[in-house]
Amino acid sequence: MSAPLEGIRVLEIGTLIAAPFAARLFAEFGANVIKIESVGQGDPLRKWRKLHEGTSLWWYLQSRNKQSLALNLKAAEGIDIIKRLVADTDVLIENLRPGALEKLGLGWDVLQAINPKLTLVRISGYGQTGPYRDRPGFGAIGEAMGGLRYTTGHPGSAPARVGVSIGDSLASLHAVIGALMSLLRVKTGQGGGQIVDVSLAESVFNLMESLIPEYDLLGHVRERSGGALPGIAPSNTYRTADGAYVVIAGNSDPIFKRLMQAIERPDLADDPAFAHNDGRAAQSAMLDGAIETWTRHHSIEQVLATLQAAQVPAGRIYSVADIVADPHYQAREMLLDATLPDGTAVKMPGIVPKLSHTPGEVKWQGPSLGEHTDRVLREAGLDDAAIARLRAEGVVQ
Repeated sequence: MSAPLEGIRVLEIGTLIAAPFAARLFAEFGANVIKIESVGQGDPLRKWRKLHEGTSLWWYLQSRNKQSLALNLKAAEGIDIIKRLVADTDVLIENLRPGALEKLGLGWDVLQAINPKLTLVRISGYGQTGPYRDRPGFGAIGEAMGGLRYTTGHPGSAPARVGVSIGDSLASLHAVIGALMSLLRVKTGQGGGQIVDVSLAESVFNLMESLIPEYDLLGHVRERSGGALPGIAPSNTYRTADGAYVVIAGNSDPIFKRLMQAIERPDLADDPAFAHNDGRAAQSAMLDGAIETWTRHHSIEQVLATLQAAQVPAGRIYSVADIVADPHYQAREMLLDATLPDGTAVKMPGIVPKLSHTPGEVKWQGPSLGEHTDRVLREAGLDDAAIARLRAEGVVQ
């Protein structure tokens, strides 16, 4: 069967995380993704985090299934090539600072005149409008201003980072959702293309649950709470006898009863004061203490076995080593075997979501800089002589 996005062409003018991750999701499900990279340097992500033979391992993951076109956007002919490609493109994804695309001569009016069906996805720190639109924005700042960092960490400690670039990734997911909505409108004949305006800060803010009405009606400011789930009990992180940590979520009424029976506290299971969440939340610290008194006398394996038998949701806090060793991850094809350009074997993350009839696929890892320049330009109608001239002039690589 054909891939779900086969026949869709995506042009990526982005670097690092937000726009490239969005384009990667398109590429994994069959879209023809052409990544525009700067001549000579390419995407800075090529040198981020851990390197293998001079290239980032993150790069190989982030750019899989993409074609790399190395292009000088400061050259007039480079812009002409973008316009030529836009004529047959469904989605253009960019994460330049607002106004940068216009300075290149590629504003919405120009792009729409070339291709009225184009969807333009614009990812920025604060969006294309508003008093902060011109401020530089990275995912970390989006996490801070979107409300996430304030609520992350332990009480009394400084706000913490969650461990990954979640602000960028949330923006990527919103970008893909918006792009697919726009594509559906175009492909079903309901209208032409449009701009999908994605803000890093707003993408984070969109996941902040009932933060706003809690503050507006009740004056409540949600604070840092460590591993607990404020107002919902019991749900927390507990230490075991062998020094491991386990997350236990016993916060529905029937699960709470089963949890209390499992930890040999029938008195709490049968106490009418704890029959519903509001009563449990009022004494969450006491309940957490009772649970941890039990977990600290048992190993992580004993805790998990007991709670699984009682049908209580619980899970060990996984490190990457735990993930790689886990049979469920392996059974779900979430650990794929890949080969780097020098022949080195390496595991890469699998594809999410799982589609029953048209699943995603990894065809190749992130390409070398300009690896597909000739192919893309030939498909755009340039002959070998024209490509050779552009390369000699530094317009392409």
